[in-house]
Amino acid sequence: MSANVLAEMRIQGLGVIDEATLELDAGFTVVTGETGAGKTMVVTGLHLLGGGRAEASRVRSGADRAIVEGRFSAPAGSPAAKAAEEVGGEPDEDGSVIAIRSVSADGRSRAHLGGRSVPVGVLAELAEQLLAVHGQNDQLRLLRPAEQRSVLDRFAGDEVAGPLREYRKIRDEWLRVAAELTERTERARELARESELLRHGLAEIGAVDPKPGEDAELVLEARRLADADQLRESASGAAYAVSGSPDGDPDNPGALGLIGEARRRLGSSEDPRLRDLEPRLVEAETLLADVGAEIVAYLDHLDADPARLERVLARQAELKSLTRKYAADVDGVIEWAADASGRLSGLDTSDEALAVLAARRDELAGQLAEFALRVTAAREDAAQELGKAVSEELTGLAMPHATVEVVVRPRVAESGDPQALPVGGRSLHAGASGVDEVELRLIAHPGAPALPVHKGASGGELSRVMLALEVVLSHSDPVPTLVFDEVDAGVGGRAAVEVGRRLARLARSHQVIVVTHLPQVAAFADRHLVVDKTADGVLTRSGVRRLDEPQRVVELARMLAGMDSTDTGRAHAEELLAAAKADKDNVPVVRRKGKRT
Repeated sequence: MSANVLAEMRIQGLGVIDEATLELDAGFTVVTGETGAGKTMVVTGLHLLGGGRAEASRVRSGADRAIVEGRFSAPAGSPAAKAAEEVGGEPDEDGSVIAIRSVSADGRSRAHLGGRSVPVGVLAELAEQLLAVHGQNDQLRLLRPAEQRSVLDRFAGDEVAGPLREYRKIRDEWLRVAAELTERTERARELARESELLRHGLAEIGAVDPKPGEDAELVLEARRLADADQLRESASGAAYAVSGSPDGDPDNPGALGLIGEARRRLGSSEDPRLRDLEPRLVEAETLLADVGAEIVAYLDHLDADPARLERVLARQAELKSLTRKYAADVDGVIEWAADASGRLSGLDTSDEALAVLAARRDELAGQLAEFALRVTAAREDAAQELGKAVSEELTGLAMPHATVEVVVRPRVAESGDPQALPVGGRSLHAGASGVDEVELRLIAHPGAPALPVHKGASGGELSRVMLALEVVLSHSDPVPTLVFDEVDAGVGGRAAVEVGRRLARLARSHQVIVVTHLPQVAAFADRHLVVDKTADGVLTRSGVRRLDEPQRVVELARMLAGMDSTDTGRAHAEELLAAAKADKDNVPVVRRKGKRT
């Protein structure tokens, strides 16, 4: 089994399907069954496995939940293996990675990858790399201009993606500068008033020039200056108690004198125990001497300075005038000033500032126009190649006279468009994807007008156009598994055979899973699965079987207008199978030529 293909899918309690296991071929697997048997539930299961929207209505009547389990062949280093590793998951015993999605009857949804519970978005990201599901809704999407542009860009690859990345980067800056210029111009008077207020505040703060933490320091200094006399009295009393009377009065020796007397008495004692206490008194005496020296130094610097106190109080008043207006403390005032300076630089509405912005906008507009032209040129080159390749595919899909044109035209800006960009002398709308509109046109036969595909193609022709596009794009598409849900609607006869042949060729490079009602398509499959339904009068149940060769003949005969029980029907089915097998054995893989691979 090739890397990253979906090897197996199990479905439980989903719609009419009670329980079913689909063993999928690495090449072309087809799913058939009668109308109402539940074929579409296979595609619904794939959508759920790919992180699609969960709906409680999809849960089988009477079931608690619907469960879809997919087993991906995932060698080490493959996208599935990496995705599981990133979420802490582990591969199964055979090296494959299992993804599970469950939907309960009350609408709650859960997802698992590699045995670990994960957000549903993880499965969606994995599916982007591994699965592409195409149904009739995709045909409707193909009618949208944005989708047609996306198809062309996908075909062009890096030749468009490279300049488009640069275009988008410049466009973001161009829009930002243009919006700022518009705002400054339109709000010039308002911004000028705001600028004046900011300048006044900055000038007032600059005149005072506050320093970080200055207000707290001044509070402490003012308190010392105001209480100088009381502090001197306290310090002097403490110095007297430690060192004694300054004039050496023996009646007031202080703590140091008393300790000295105690040392002498202990030192002269005859008892060793008392003498051993003297060193500890030495330590106390040293400590007291240090304290006494510090108190004296404090007293030497403790001068009553009314002038300094006055200056401190005046400075406090200046700072308080700022904290009343701008912030709770001086640090907050400094922060306000820094923020105001930044805001002021962005509010310059002078003619000089506006001229600088306008010049930058015009410079970016010139760069943007240059990259827009590069994107357009790359798209026009790719459009010719894509149109030619799709037309060749349509020849093989029983539309030999049809031609597809891919038209790239400029999107002209409307009056007042804020994203109008001068490009080549014209004013164009500079959208996120460039200045171009892309349209697929079908020329049904020579001489017929080129019409948009939704006007010029029938339902069956539109299906073939989409399939032709998918075949052309497939060889540059990194997604390994392509799923088609009845994209052959409205197709029959020889065209149906050609659709089957193209899908078989597509299966040479991709895993292809097709839900179809056409026997001509089913005959080309490498593996044929059929959805059967049974009813007991109360509930209808459906299951999925893999058909062997004789069973395929019976199913194809049924699909050929219900002739499964006749020899003629079986003969037609056998002939169809034989023709498809011969075609697959003899027709080589056709790969598109050109530099885009």
